Amino acid sequence: MQSPHIHKLSDFLLDTKRLLCIESCDDQILVQKLVYDFKEQGYSILLFLFALPAALPLPAIGLNLIIASPLLVLTGQQALGRDHIWMPKRIQQKSFKTATLEEFLDKAVPWVRRIEFFSRPRLKFMTHGIMRNIIGLAGFIMALSVAIPLPFTNTVPSFGIALMAFGVLMRDGLAVIAGMIIGACWVITITAFIFIFGIEGIDLMKDMIKQVLP
Repeated sequence: MQSPHIHKLSDFLLDTKRLLCIESCDDQILVQKLVYDFKEQGYSILLFLFALPAALPLPAIGLNLIIASPLLVLTGQQALGRDHIWMPKRIQQKSFKTATLEEFLDKAVPWVRRIEFFSRPRLKFMTHGIMRNIIGLAGFIMALSVAIPLPFTNTVPSFGIALMAFGVLMRDGLAVIAGMIIGACWVITITAFIFIFGIEGIDLMKDMIKQVLP
């Protein structure tokens, strides 16, 4: 599915805040509403919105399951090349507070504007065609790594997914490549530790990460 080009993602997020938060009278927002409202924007905008809360030091929209499950569902369908987005009803009925979404968007826009400063249309072949399926497959593998109980398990792969989605939206192939590299390095590192040290490798890696954390 070809999502339309968004001139500035930060402006789109501000419009989202106005429509869903300021002009809405609902205290809670269903995931179903996000899927319905943004389905014409394609997979990329939904992946960006679901991945960003876990990728940056911002207040998350809700429980980890609310973020991880849609990422797996969306990236899996993108990898298969589906034209229409489908989500299980159980995920669609998940909800979060409107005030939390508004706070998240307020804090997200400055981060997005920083990325936009460095972004421009380039390497466009990385953002459409068969590359969309490859991006979906890479994102699905990154989303699977969220299940491993390690520090930054959410942050690193989610940032990779968000960066790839941003690249597709902005037609910035370099951002797509950067997102793939970030996610691949994380997944390869986890896989290597498990392959070399077995299941104890997860605890070893966890201890190593905790030692370098402030």
